[in-house]
Amino acid sequence: MVYSTAFRSWLLSLLLLIGLTPGGSVVYAQAMPPPPPVPVRGYVLMDYQSGNLLANLKGDERMEPASITKLMTGYVIYKALKSGKIRLDDQVTISEKAWRTQGSKMFIKIGSQVSVDDLLMGMVVQSGNDATVALAEHVAGSEETFVTLMNQEAERLGMKNSHFTNTPGMPDPNHYMSAHDIAILARAIIREFPEHYPRYSVPSFKYNNIEQQNRNRLMLIDPTVDGIKTGHTQSAGYCLASSAKRGDTRLISVVLGAQKEKERVQATQALFSYGFSNFESRKLYDANTPIVTTRIWKGEENELSLGIVQGLSVTVPKGQAPQVSTTTTVQPTIIAPVQKDQPLGEIVVKLGEQEVSRTPLVALKDVPESGWFGRMIDTLLMFFYSLF
Repeated sequence: MVYSTAFRSWLLSLLLLIGLTPGGSVVYAQAMPPPPPVPVRGYVLMDYQSGNLLANLKGDERMEPASITKLMTGYVIYKALKSGKIRLDDQVTISEKAWRTQGSKMFIKIGSQVSVDDLLMGMVVQSGNDATVALAEHVAGSEETFVTLMNQEAERLGMKNSHFTNTPGMPDPNHYMSAHDIAILARAIIREFPEHYPRYSVPSFKYNNIEQQNRNRLMLIDPTVDGIKTGHTQSAGYCLASSAKRGDTRLISVVLGAQKEKERVQATQALFSYGFSNFESRKLYDANTPIVTTRIWKGEENELSLGIVQGLSVTVPKGQAPQVSTTTTVQPTIIAPVQKDQPLGEIVVKLGEQEVSRTPLVALKDVPESGWFGRMIDTLLMFFYSLF
């Protein structure tokens, strides 16, 4: 059965009202205006802090991502840099395969040596397919092996509707992503690799005496937009994944399948306007900061501080922040040894009576087991406490 755009917008508005989206993400049970109708095949608007979807049209449908694929290529490369497998100053010898790669180019020369740093700028800013293949070969030995790493990382990140057959995003029936998966990936890049994310806002990059502009034109229009990647092929249409931060609120927008370049920009503008006009973020807790202190038994210390691995914020409808509440629960008996980041409780966030999120409370440091005498004393104390 085929539904009109107007009907889909009305249905989404109804689902928002009762606290669900078609993708199953949690939003907030209060009357909200429907998202704006935009001329694209699919989109999502994600709250960066929570990962919840604020708006969603065919967000989990598999579509051709074109050069937005390079976000996953970049993610795997950043992990290789972080692990020390490769370095930014590594010199990469350009293969014939990389040089011959069709589509957008950095214009690197066959047999030349180019630094990983320059190749990353060629891939991110210039969207060079040649640079992308060269980086993949440097990391994994071949593009085919690198693609295996891309699919493994996609599965690990929970990208359920993505599969890759190449690194630049060339058309292939078995190469696809969903708007929701792209937003998940963009969020992971921003969160896990803050040292590399600024590359996506560089306005232009010059190599081999050829200067090319960043294809994300939205950054020229809206200074709050600081990334992240465009994509286009004839079959995919015009695609754009963007992130914008205003005050304490960061949103991620993904639009796929616009018919014209200006339409992907206008659609993203409309989604950001909707999100920032109707929602706001409230910071609740910082990462690695004590939230709860609890008793630990049979350890070298008697007290243990619990916190969270990443900062916790919540995005709610504007004006509803005073209704946000948090509840912490901790395991009733904690016995050493305990390892740093070991889950020992959780924080539940609610908006009024509606649960918004659950976040593990973890140990903020290691606590080794005490000596035999200390363990014996605590065993006796635990016995007497249990009587009362």
